[in-house]
Amino acid sequence: QVQLVESGGGLVQPGGSLRLSCTASGISFRLYVMGWYRQAPGKQRELVASISGTGGTIKYADSVMGRFTMMRDSAKNTAFLQMNSLEPEDTAVYYCNAKHEWTSGDYWGQGTQVTISS
Repeated sequence: QVQLVESGGGLVQPGGSLRLSCTASGISFRLYVMGWYRQAPGKQRELVASISGTGGTIKYADSVMGRFTMMRDSAKNTAFLQMNSLEPEDTAVYYCNAKHEWTSGDYWGQGTQVTISS
């Protein structure tokens, strides 16, 4: 059974930082592209960042470039999203995604709320 368990969300003031974690089980972690998506109220889910199975390719949405850093630790089957200089516009539910690099395997976490407010 595949599980993606997210943690690290919360309420922080503008300019603050949070670190999200996504721990996977039931998959061959190195074969999956890991992604962080977010969905704000009334908006579509959007890709925030993704990292290839080897960690060699990392992509970011323009809106988070230079503020967010995605990384993965294959020894711990965990992907991370370090979020700095947070803005109210970053408020959303953040979802972890695991997508197999060659097959149709595609899994989602339950989501974690991130709220940026003073």
